Amino acid sequence: MLAEVLDALAAAGSTALVTAMVTDGWEGLRARFAHLLGRGGAEESEIAATRLEQSRMALVASSGAKLERVRADQEIVWRTRLVDLLEREPGAEKELRALVAEVRARMTGPAGWVEQHAMASGQAQQVIQGQGVQNVSFGGQRGSGSGEQ
Repeated sequence: MLAEVLDALAAAGSTALVTAMVTDGWEGLRARFAHLLGRGGAEESEIAATRLEQSRMALVASSGAKLERVRADQEIVWRTRLVDLLEREPGAEKELRALVAEVRARMTGPAGWVEQHAMASGQAQQVIQGQGVQNVSFGGQRGSGSGEQ
């Protein structure tokens, strides 16, 4: 595999991996990444699972600017490990590509139905942000006796 292609795949893999670490679907993905990194060996996969969990814990324990630094550091660590893996085991490319595609699909897929209720009074203002098709309805006060709606 060309060095540029290998590096690009490892970069995409590390970004997907670190992104997935803080999602609800992490447990299933963790097992698959551990299997990939351990190349199916029980002991190697367990070592990889432990390292993955340590990385996840570092992310979960951080917030704000520190989280961004930790995230960048973890991406570098996993990029290096993935480059090493792809150099040692060229057959891992297909499995890594599949995992990257799966993580990307999970991150960019539709969020499903979201319902938000907000209430304000006086001079308060509300802002609703979203993406895609949105149906927004505004209602007035009910039962206030003022006749306004």
